[in-house]
Amino acid sequence: MTSVTDSSNASQSHVLPEFSVIITCYFEENSIEEFYSRLSQTLASSERSYEIIFVNDGSTDKTFEKLKAIYERDPKVTTIVDLFRNVGQLVAMTAGITQARGKHFVFIDSDLQLDVEELPLLVAELDKGFDIVSGYRKDRKDSLMRKLSSKVANLIMRKVSGHNISDFGCTFKIYDGRLIRAFEFGLYKKFQTAYVYSRAKTCKEIPVTHRPRKYGKSGWTFKSLFSFLMDNLVGMSHRPFQWLSLICLFFTGLFSIRVLLACFVPFSILPEVTPGLILNVILLHLLIMLSVLAAIGEYTIRNHSTLQNYPLYIIREIHTKETKEG
Repeated sequence: MTSVTDSSNASQSHVLPEFSVIITCYFEENSIEEFYSRLSQTLASSERSYEIIFVNDGSTDKTFEKLKAIYERDPKVTTIVDLFRNVGQLVAMTAGITQARGKHFVFIDSDLQLDVEELPLLVAELDKGFDIVSGYRKDRKDSLMRKLSSKVANLIMRKVSGHNISDFGCTFKIYDGRLIRAFEFGLYKKFQTAYVYSRAKTCKEIPVTHRPRKYGKSGWTFKSLFSFLMDNLVGMSHRPFQWLSLICLFFTGLFSIRVLLACFVPFSILPEVTPGLILNVILLHLLIMLSVLAAIGEYTIRNHSTLQNYPLYIIREIHTKETKEG
């Protein structure tokens, strides 16, 4: 790993910024300059203190070269990180979180699908005292399959987090930094949106503009989305297993009542039991059992990986500017 610390501004006193803006990049060589220009103008006009942290999520194009050029000319870009390989947006965000010093954390995609100029709208809601302020894509410019899969994901996330948020997948968010830091996300513990939401008291969602993707393609695939859902279901597994237990107990109770009534009252349900019906019931129970075993297996494997201290990401190169608390 290459680590470079810039001491050119070491003689200047720096106070901790109000906002740490964490940006992950994946094959964004065509969009990063425009995105950075619009972001820096928006932040400068806000008259709030801030720092910008860029994480290159294993891009093999010229994304990191352009990030280094931006880092050299802008003192507000305090850290740039280059990861060895693509590890996914949430893990890349984790790498950025470990470098952040701000009171609040700001996240937004660098692919130009979201208008960074709308950041003041989120800041205005944060100033009202909300723990988390999130954008939701009111007119989403994605494929039908992507929208449908997101609806399923949002349904699960609402159950896990305990908050009625319509668009968890929108990266345009501001968090109270204390919420995120309390989880101690890092090299062996991935940032999880639902976990943070589950500990927040007040959340606010506001509409934001969503535009068609101009360059490249999204890093979110069906495989990564499924992994994301499993992270939240398995990571907070006590809830789904409690519900499963309650459902099983409920049907067990109904069956017991039916058997007892049959001893005293002459009635019958499904008087004719055919081989086809028995086969269908057996297959249904088999599928349910396999699903539960798969969830338990996933939970076991993840615990094993955690115990092995398997790193979520490895930094190839990092550049940071020396700062000190004022």
